[in-house]
Formats: sequence, C-alpha cells, structure tokens
Amino acid sequence: MLLVAVIAPVAAFAQKGVEDGSRYGHGEDSIRCLQNISLYTEYVKTGNYADAYTPWKNVFTDSPLAQSGTYTNGAKILHWMIANAKDGAEQLAYSEELQAVYEQRIKYLDQLNRIVKTPVSEAEVRGTQAHDYISYNPKVDVDKAYSMLRKAVDMSKGESAYYVLGDLMKISNQKFKKDGEAHRDALLQDYLDCSNYINSVIAGISDEKVLEQARGTKDNIDAYFVNSGAADCESLQQIYADKVEENKDNLEYLHKVVSVMGMLKCTSSDAYFAAAEYAHAISPSSETAKSLGLLYARKRNDYDKALEYFDQAIGLEEDAFKKADLYYTAAVILNQQNKHTQAKSYLQKSIQANPNSGDTYILLAQLYAGNHKWCDETALNQCTFYVVLDKLQMAKKVDPSVADRANELIRTYSEYTPKIEDLFMLNIKKGDQVEVKGWINEVTTVR
Repeated sequence: MLLVAVIAPVAAFAQKGVEDGSRYGHGEDSIRCLQNISLYTEYVKTGNYADAYTPWKNVFTDSPLAQSGTYTNGAKILHWMIANAKDGAEQLAYSEELQAVYEQRIKYLDQLNRIVKTPVSEAEVRGTQAHDYISYNPKVDVDKAYSMLRKAVDMSKGESAYYVLGDLMKISNQKFKKDGEAHRDALLQDYLDCSNYINSVIAGISDEKVLEQARGTKDNIDAYFVNSGAADCESLQQIYADKVEENKDNLEYLHKVVSVMGMLKCTSSDAYFAAAEYAHAISPSSETAKSLGLLYARKRNDYDKALEYFDQAIGLEEDAFKKADLYYTAAVILNQQNKHTQAKSYLQKSIQANPNSGDTYILLAQLYAGNHKWCDETALNQCTFYVVLDKLQMAKKVDPSVADRANELIRTYSEYTPKIEDLFMLNIKKGDQVEVKGWINEVTTVR
C-alpha cells in the first residue's frame, strides 16, 4: 500500500497536458513544454523554421492547450517546411500535418479562446484551413477543397476573408469542369454568394493595400464565373424565373440577377425584364429607367413602353450631359416610329442640355432630310436641304470629332438643294432667307 501511495503521485506529477486537459501538463512535462515553447518561439522570431519544427511539434503533440500561438506559429513553420521539402512526398506529408494543425485547433478552439484577448471563430479557422489546403497541398482533391470552402463561406458569409471567397469561385469553377451539369446550379449559387459577400467585405476594409487586393479578388470572382461556360441564357432563365418572383421585394437579390444576366448578355430573358422592373419599382433611378427603356425598344420593339421609361429617366436625371443623352436616345426611338415632330422636340431639348453634341445635330439633319416635304411646291421642299446643311455645319463647329462624318453627309445632301432658276420663278434668289414651314419650322439661307 505504501508503494502504491508513493507511485501514484509520481504518475500524476508526470502527466502531459494532452492527457489531463491542462495547459502545460505537470512536473517535468510542464517544464519541458515551457522550454519547448521558449525555444521554438525564438526560432520563429529569427525565421529559423527548420530548427523550430521539433520543439514546436513536441508542444503541439503533448500540450495542445498550451497557447493559441502553437497553431499560428505551427502554420508558419509548416508553410516553410512545405516550401523547402525535398520532394513531392515530403511536401504532401507536411501539408497533411498542416491540415492536422487546423483540425486540432478547431477541436480545442473554445478552450484556446479563453486564454487570448482576441478570440477567433471556427468559421475564420476553417476559411484559413481551406485556403492553406489548396495553396500548399501538392495533390488537391477538388471535391474536398470545395466542401471545405463552401462550409467556411456558409459560416462566415459577408465576414469571410476576401481570399476565401476567391478560392471558392476558383475551386467551384474547377469542379464544374470536372462534374459538368451536375455542378451547374451550385456554381451559379456560388457566384451569387461570393459576388454578394465580397461587397460587404470590401466595405469593411480600411487598409489600402488589402483593399486593392480585395478589389482584385472581386474582379477574379466575376472572371471565374464568366469564363466558366456554366451560364447560358436558357439555364439562367430556368433558375431565376421563379426566384425573381419570390424575391420581388428583395432589391439586393434583384440587382444581382440584373447584373449577372446583363453581364452574360441575357437581356432578352423574361427573368431579366421582371427583375429589372421590380428593382426599378422599389428604387427608381434614371439609370434603371433608361435600362428598361432600352430593353423595351431593342428586345421587344415596344416603343411606347420604351418612351415611358425614357421620360421617367429624364425626369430623374440631374446631370445635364446624361439628360442630353437620354433625350437623344428617346429621339432615336421616336424616329423609328416615324414620329418626326416628337423626335425633333427631343433633339432640340438634347441640344439645350448639351449644345456641343455633334451627334445630335447630325441626327436632326438626317431627320429633316428623310422627311423634307412640307408643302406642295417642289423647290420649297428642296429648301429643307439648306436647313440640313446648316445642322451639319453646326455639328462640325461644336464637335470636331464628327467632322468627317458631317462632311460626307454634306457632300451627299448638297446634291438635293433646289436649282437657282427654280427658286427664281418663286421670286427667291441666292442670299435670301427662306422660311421652311410645316413640322420643320426653320429659317435658312439660299446658297
């Protein structure tokens, strides 16, 4: 009994932290643990990761609750060991050990968070684990990587690390190439999530360098999706048709549908129209009204509906140059409907908003030329082409960039002006002013 009494305390005295849940263990084990922590920490500070490995591994194995630094420093050490491994087999062994570091950290995360000033979430650890898996494993299993990344993003959502969102789209793209149609819907959902969450992530970044990297990742997310080949208009229509109705009051979702389908040129789809109109109804803007106007004009040939939206856009727009462009585009639509008087009115308003638009003067000239008859007298009708030439000359004057096009039209339309002898019979001579009446209602000079 005395022998047992002596042996038992000694056994307890020598327990390791992994055996009894203590931070450092007991007795000689605790002393050895603290020595190893001190030793590998100094090595890490000086970048001597090779010598840091063994004492770190002892702490990791024997005292998993010793400190949170066991895991952050362990990742640094193993990153170096992988990068400097002598062959692929050694790289793989170290990368698997790196994954074990993350798994053990997750296992003891609650206890470790109690001994640090700034706790970390499981989602954060899993995100970093997934990133390191695809970054340091020489034989990445796409299915495993996807599962890891999807779980991390589902847990973190808009608080994900920007690079984890980029990783998910990269791996999801690879999985689509491997699995084909079976992964199409998942890839689309991954894009919706990642492109949505990255905006929240970017909004919370203050460091300019990190912000630049995050914005680059945002561009990459779009590129992975566009280049995947997964999204054709028919499949997007099938996916979004019902979901747009379900989310008709969700402006964020509607904007995403419009963005995705617009980027892939699916603007003729019913789902795109529905999403655009619901979004405009919730938050009307000049831009959304303009988009809907163009949609109805170009995709459905519904010019009356198009003009309604352009009038809304004009009313909502405060920038003079943008307002001028809206008047101009509306005039194009009216011209296609042969509504010349209205088209003229919109072009004149466009010129008032932006007097230096050569394109507007050219379109007005072409409008007059195409509808030059305003009376029963042929020579007077031909005087309309003097007005046409006036507008083309003005186009060159206010906007030299259109000079070549204007000059070509001047050469063409000059052939249609009236002969002087015909005007003489009407008591009109060169240099006289002529009033071109009717819907045109302009004064010009006989050349």
